[in-house]
Amino acid sequence: MSYSRMDSGDSLPLYSRENDSESASTLGSQPVSPVINSQDGTNLTYYEVSSKHHIPSSYNRWANLLLHVPKSVVVAGLLTIFTASYLLSLQAGNLVYINEHLGIIGIELVVSVISLTVVTVMLYASRMRSNTRRGTLLVIMCIAAALYWFDHGERFEHHGFYNLLVFLAIFIPLNMAIALFYVLWCKIDNFIVYFFISLAIGGIAASASLVHYRRVFDQGTLGVFQYTPGECQWTGRNIPFIDLLPAGTQNFWAGSMYCRPESQKIKASVDGDGVLRVACESEDKDVFVDILPETRQWPLKDKDMWNVFNHLVLKRIVRLPYSSSRPFVLNETTQAVVVRCGSSSTIVTRVSPSLAKLPVYVPSSDSDTRSSGSSASAPASARFNISGVPKVQLERPNVIYLMLDAVSHRQFYRRLPKSAQVLKTLHRPGSHRLFELYRYHSVGFSTDNSTKATYVGEIFPSRPNPLPIWAHYRDRGYVTARVETGCDDWAKEYTGNKYKSQEYSVGNRSLDYELSSPFCLPEYYPNVGNAFGNFKGPYSLTARCLYGRYVHDWAFDYLSQLRTELREHRTKQLAHQKDARPYMISATFLEGHEGTGEVLRTVDDSLAAFLASMRDSGELNDTVLIIGADHGLHMGLNFAFLQSGRIEHKNPFFAMLVPEWLHEFSEKYQTEYGSEKVSPFAANEQRLVTPFETHHTFRVLADWPEFETDSWKRSLFAAQKAGRTCEEAGIGANFCMCKIPTTQ
Repeated sequence: MSYSRMDSGDSLPLYSRENDSESASTLGSQPVSPVINSQDGTNLTYYEVSSKHHIPSSYNRWANLLLHVPKSVVVAGLLTIFTASYLLSLQAGNLVYINEHLGIIGIELVVSVISLTVVTVMLYASRMRSNTRRGTLLVIMCIAAALYWFDHGERFEHHGFYNLLVFLAIFIPLNMAIALFYVLWCKIDNFIVYFFISLAIGGIAASASLVHYRRVFDQGTLGVFQYTPGECQWTGRNIPFIDLLPAGTQNFWAGSMYCRPESQKIKASVDGDGVLRVACESEDKDVFVDILPETRQWPLKDKDMWNVFNHLVLKRIVRLPYSSSRPFVLNETTQAVVVRCGSSSTIVTRVSPSLAKLPVYVPSSDSDTRSSGSSASAPASARFNISGVPKVQLERPNVIYLMLDAVSHRQFYRRLPKSAQVLKTLHRPGSHRLFELYRYHSVGFSTDNSTKATYVGEIFPSRPNPLPIWAHYRDRGYVTARVETGCDDWAKEYTGNKYKSQEYSVGNRSLDYELSSPFCLPEYYPNVGNAFGNFKGPYSLTARCLYGRYVHDWAFDYLSQLRTELREHRTKQLAHQKDARPYMISATFLEGHEGTGEVLRTVDDSLAAFLASMRDSGELNDTVLIIGADHGLHMGLNFAFLQSGRIEHKNPFFAMLVPEWLHEFSEKYQTEYGSEKVSPFAANEQRLVTPFETHHTFRVLADWPEFETDSWKRSLFAAQKAGRTCEEAGIGANFCMCKIPTTQ
């Protein structure tokens, strides 16, 4: 009840018998009692009135009904909604199912977050008996434990742990914000005014930032996504809210993103004769050497990454004691060893056998790619030989391909700023040129379809034993090498069921060098439980470390060794006017493959250094460098809730550096033989292209200096069709994200 002060002369329309029902509704059931007080000589009258406002009787009945619902019933209802919506979000299936139902799953997670948030607010902001509060907390913990027990999987078929991470990523910040708001509202007078002023200022700043990030979204190293009439545009409203989050926000709770160094330093190296030399910081420690198995010759059946490949690597490791008193000579086929001094370890890699001892591979007639759909098997009219073209280099170019798994065009610039800056310096007209593809569109949800299109040229291989693209290079005299940082084998994982026998060794058939075994070690790749968890393994959202260094650093070390030794040998061969063997190197990096999108930052320094070394060495004068991704990130908040994330998923990063002589020839060939008299590189930057064109680009380079004209036309060296649609590009209608606008 409250008191209303009125002067004695004021009218008092509070109660009248003529309108008894209305006054009862107005004042409630409490009596009205006048109180007379004239202490200061002024006749003042105070009337005791109800604190309730006048509410229409029909509305009042519903309001009273809701207000009198017991809190325990409200809490029980909200917890039921929370549990049901979270259980619905656990619906599972294959990749296609998850992709089609992702929006619904996201809504169900948001509903569960809101329901539990309301219960949480009621617990600390409303009057509630302590026993009821404790009981409610106990019920919440029991429900959470039951839901975690029901599904805490980390795969598409069972993705409970991913749901939990997304739930917590929304629930914790939201409740922290609400709690802070509540405390400030209780402590500060007129807080609501200050709050709305701050909200307005923050809204203006966020809007200005979004305008900036929307413009940045379209930018590249040297150019920008152009909204050209007749070309496809990304569909939906592209508002990159994710760029408002500072770097590190999404996984700051996962711990440091730096690798803790080993307790003692170890110096180890292998000389040209294969002699291993080791110097430990503590000389009193026993030293052991783990000889890692050479996996290149293993058959497909031994390279199944689901608890087969890694276990066989561990089983076949040979541990030997090391003594400085006698030479420790490595087997010629050994690519890597682990040196262990006490509790500290390090990896030593080398390129062996040396190129001087490596024979030129001669493929068997039944698998020779030169006689199965390549330029050699095509009629003379369908081939082009550049030997008669003046001022064109006949020497075959080296090819290096770095595949960054799950990295979109925007994500590359968002998380790899140093690499982007170095990439810009690689564009040196007259020596080598850089171009990138702004409408590069993946052809599948995950790695499967896009890499098959890149490496085989078909999503559904039509022939048995579909050899990957590096086999084409080896058949033509190239030295081929591959680095797999995920303890898997691409051929086994994605085309293994197309081979007639699982005893077949794709690595032995297509590669001269392979480095996989260091990335199967249990310190990085778990040998028990789920190897692809969120906190350890090749898909973890924490720093991926191995013996005090990032995993990718060991890969870059080996790549640098390959480049150095293969290039030195080629230079010597050219100096003696001998047929110099070019090389084709490919490597896969998985740091982009995790839900927060933050781990990719750890690659920046190493990738930038790698690119700078290629620039400074002069290799780019005769080397084609391709940095590409299979798709953008297909998990996490950005992908689940924002259209910009879904656009990024379909728009993987792609950049290509070509020597000046190859650039000039491509421009000339397009002018003389192409249907359009345009620069093929400038045209393709703004046209819809896919991994299928990447495959034919690899095919043309492998066949150099003679190539099949059909492959040339379908490669990135030829201008692809203007106004190309997803159907024409081989992209499924349900997967297409770049469509040509239609006018009404």
